[in-house]
Amino acid sequence: MKSILAELLTIGDEILYGQIVDTNSQWMSIELDKIGVKVIRKTTVGDVESEILTAFAEAEKRADVILITGGLGPTSDDLTKPLLAKYFNCEMKMHAEALEELTAFFKSRGRELTDTNKQQALLPVCCTKITNAIGTAPGMWFERNGKVFMAMPGVPYEMKRIMSDHVIPRLKEKFEMPVIVHKIIRTVGIGESILSDKISDWEKALPPHIKLAYLPGIGEVKLRLTGTGKSEADLRSEIESLSEKILPLAGEYIFGYGEDPLEAAIGKALLEKKLTISVAESCTGGYLSHLITSVPGSSNYFLGSMVPYDYQIKMRQLGVRPEVLEQYGAVSEPTIIEMANIVRAKFNTDVGVATSGIAGPGGATPEKPVGLVWIAYSDKYHTVTRKLQLSTDRLLNIKAASIAVLNLIRLSLPK
Repeated sequence: MKSILAELLTIGDEILYGQIVDTNSQWMSIELDKIGVKVIRKTTVGDVESEILTAFAEAEKRADVILITGGLGPTSDDLTKPLLAKYFNCEMKMHAEALEELTAFFKSRGRELTDTNKQQALLPVCCTKITNAIGTAPGMWFERNGKVFMAMPGVPYEMKRIMSDHVIPRLKEKFEMPVIVHKIIRTVGIGESILSDKISDWEKALPPHIKLAYLPGIGEVKLRLTGTGKSEADLRSEIESLSEKILPLAGEYIFGYGEDPLEAAIGKALLEKKLTISVAESCTGGYLSHLITSVPGSSNYFLGSMVPYDYQIKMRQLGVRPEVLEQYGAVSEPTIIEMANIVRAKFNTDVGVATSGIAGPGGATPEKPVGLVWIAYSDKYHTVTRKLQLSTDRLLNIKAASIAVLNLIRLSLPK
């Protein structure tokens, strides 16, 4: 079955200047994927006539569906509508139904319909007018040589309404869509290249209609399997079977599937084992606690945390022995062991974890460079530590250390 390809074209200088973030494209991509339309490119063009016309022509060569947002307002800098008329070589005329809807829209809000506002009802005669139920700029549907151009307002809630009510149903009627099925396999504690080596033979054996993508993040690599075909049930069954075959190769690094992050997997494990946890974090400054408590229901297992950043606070409030800090320093294995054990005892939890390190950019010594972090896990059975050498970027170190602690919890919890 032929793939239906789409290109998303966003128009407006304000997006190129960074004054507005283009959230429309992400939302449209998700909705198109649901119906089997594959987005192959997203393009943003400024308010320049020649560049917009070139973008129209290039998109038409590449895609079956071209979805355009922005530039439909009534002012002189809104170029999308007149340039679509020029591109499709048709004149602009006042659209009676659009004018009637526009008049009713302004009347319902007790506002006067000005001559400038009336320009919203001026449409290319070669388009099909698409009603905008919650705004003033109608959408415009064009067809040529089996391809579709659809122009919509850039205002997100107006675009979403038009897409949901009109564009998606029309696309489903016009095109025979293949089924697209995704499965996300989430791994932690292994780099992208090493993971790739481990599953190389499995990847090479994938059938042509199922593709694998590596999506690396901080401390994590997602594997996305994408299958294309006619039957959703058959695709899901096939992808599920393939997912099981990766377990002997990389199962120790797999913590979950789908969209649930590592902190959700840890929360689920703590709930299942009926365990509680507390945290003492220095270099991560509360970020680890934030991740744990971002999961709904975390109050059932997370009892509390301390952020003993200063030496004196580590000694007086947390209870780390002064001789340990004096002999080994705050960023050391002996100190991190004490922090994890003490916080577990103070909060009377089953598990205690701790972080201490040099996030940067300052505070380093030749023996303890920026990015050096110690983490620890403690329960009644054992205490486990890890020494990390991370980057020179402060925020990256905070996030990476927190993910490393979550992974240490995953690996260290009683079986």
